[in-house]
This record gives sequence, structure tokens and C-alpha cells, in this order.
Amino acid sequence: MKTGVWLEDLAWPEAAARFGAGAVVIVPIGARSKEHGHHLPMSTDYRVARALGDRLIGALPVVVAPVIDFGYYPAFARYPGSQHVRAETFAALVRDVLDGFIAQGVARLAIVNTGVSTEPPIRIVVRDLYAARGIRVPVADIARLGLAARERLARQSLGGHADQFETSTMLAIAPELVRMDLARQDYGHALAQPKTVFYIPAEFRGDDGSGPDFSATGARGDPTQARVDEGELLLSEMAAELVAGLRAIFPELAS
Repeated sequence: MKTGVWLEDLAWPEAAARFGAGAVVIVPIGARSKEHGHHLPMSTDYRVARALGDRLIGALPVVVAPVIDFGYYPAFARYPGSQHVRAETFAALVRDVLDGFIAQGVARLAIVNTGVSTEPPIRIVVRDLYAARGIRVPVADIARLGLAARERLARQSLGGHADQFETSTMLAIAPELVRMDLARQDYGHALAQPKTVFYIPAEFRGDDGSGPDFSATGARGDPTQARVDEGELLLSEMAAELVAGLRAIFPELAS
């Protein structure tokens, strides 16, 4: 079993054989319906998770689970079509998915998370799982993936959502779904906010009087700077970082 595979493409005896052989199972997380401005589809996170999963199975003999496409996304709940569940609901979903794999004999798991607000609930789940069962589940978050490439390529003053980088990535994944004619620079009031060491909760709102929450389009950054070649580079670097990390954690994947 030298090639990776999407779990959903297997019959159950094939899944049993892979699990029995000690396969590493990757659990991707990416919203299937979350606002990404006027120019990107709400399935952006899901499609990024799928693209990274495709690259992982092309490089490693892993089993990639179906994308968990519901999550804790409170910053976007006001936008029509954006789907959001409570943190405890999301944590319970992730916990049940991991517990299910463990009950089926999977001992080696990893998570690839394409969200930001999903980070704290996921970390609680994996820490509690380790405390209760002694199983370590490593987590890779989108905020750190491809960071060096983003620092090299940045032409926007700040970003974070449906920005230069997400738009570039989607141009590489599904250009037919990107509406560059609707892309516009949107920093809201973020550039005027003080830079401090404090985490401050925020939402995205279309009300100009909402202070740091304001976003005219639901984006944060400058998607007009997006380029398809940079999207390909970002995907390649993110995938390479994931492959290197998985090989370091699970050395048998390097053989």
C-alpha cells in the first residue's frame, strides 16, 4: 500500500486492510459553506482542504478521511449562507470522528485544519484525548502553513480572509469559481487599530460604525493582488510542509 487514498473511495474491507496495516489517517477540516467576500465561493475552505488532501495522497501512503465541513465560525455567522455551529457542537463532532477511528483500530491520526476560529476547540479535543487515552493527534493549522511563502509574496498591507493569498490559492484550485471582477481591496478599519499583544474577539460586519469589525465585502485584505502562479506556489509549499511534518512524526512514511 504505497499510495495514499481518500477513505470515501474505498470499500469497507479495503479500509479494514489499511487500518490493520497501520495506516496514518488524516482528518481534514474545512467549511463547505462560509462567506468569503463577493468574489470567492463559500466552499473555499473545503476546496483548500480537498486540494491539500489530494497532494498528501499523491506523496504518502496515508488514508485521508472525508472533510469535516461544519465548524465553529462565529465571525461569519451574520452572512446569508454561512454555516456555523457552537464550539461545543464542533468539538463533539471532532471528538466523535477521532473516537470512531480509534474504535476501528486506527492508532495514528493527524488533523489538517483550514480554519482559524476552529483552532481552540480542536486543541482542547486532542489534549483531552491524549489525557484520557494516551493517543497524540498532531494538528496542522492553516495560519502556519505556507507562512514563509506568504511573507515573501505579500503585496497587501494586511490580510486574513478572502485576501491575496486565499484568492491566489482558489485561482489555482478552481479558477472558474473566482469572480475577479468583484474582487476589491477591503481593510475595513483594521489598519487604524492599535497593535498590541492582546487577543481581541472580532466579527465581520457590514456596518461602517462597527469599528474593527467593519468589512464592506466580508473580506479582509487585497484580493486584487492575487495571482494563479502564486496560488500554485502556496499550495506546493503548504503540501510540502505537511508531508515533511508527517514524515517527521511518523518516520515509517519516509521509507
